[in-house]
Amino acid sequence: MFSSLCANLLKLFGWDHRGRLPDERKYIVIGAPHTANLDFMLMVAFTRKLGMKASWIGKHTLFRPPFGFLFRALGGIPIDRTKPQGLVDQVVEQLERHDKVALIIAPEGTRKKTAYWKSGFYHIATKSDLPIVLASVDYVDKRAVFAPPFRPSGNIESDFEMIRRFYKGKRGKYPEKTGEIRVRPGGNSQDRPQ
Repeated sequence: MFSSLCANLLKLFGWDHRGRLPDERKYIVIGAPHTANLDFMLMVAFTRKLGMKASWIGKHTLFRPPFGFLFRALGGIPIDRTKPQGLVDQVVEQLERHDKVALIIAPEGTRKKTAYWKSGFYHIATKSDLPIVLASVDYVDKRAVFAPPFRPSGNIESDFEMIRRFYKGKRGKYPEKTGEIRVRPGGNSQDRPQ
């Protein structure tokens, strides 16, 4: 029911998509550029329309009563940033508990212009052996685009070059806030993937 509601709302507001989600049971969806709050809601709506319930990660404190049940129902996965276990390891552990999951991550980590992407999504995909789906929402054409999935090669610089090619020309709601698609020098697996 929620899937058809999402499809109808997207159609009502003139949004369309190109590409499809993979047949895989688990994967990571990269949503970029991330320049507006609406980006996340559009990604969730499109993944639901295309037949997959989207998940996302958030601070564990969001999942306490009275609204914790709602955030879980909306696909939230709680992560405790105070634990000594790294953030990447926590997410990988949570993903192992799910039989089917499309985890949406915005590697810019904020809706402001950034000099680097957070590389946590890459390390999560590598550690959990999950494919990555590159996705964007273009506010000019009112279209979401989903690329075929790829598995990280282990050469992060090379993979980021391919990612840059996909996102070239993709326009967020506020293009001036689009972050640079590059790895922070010395970036590690503790980069926050959200």
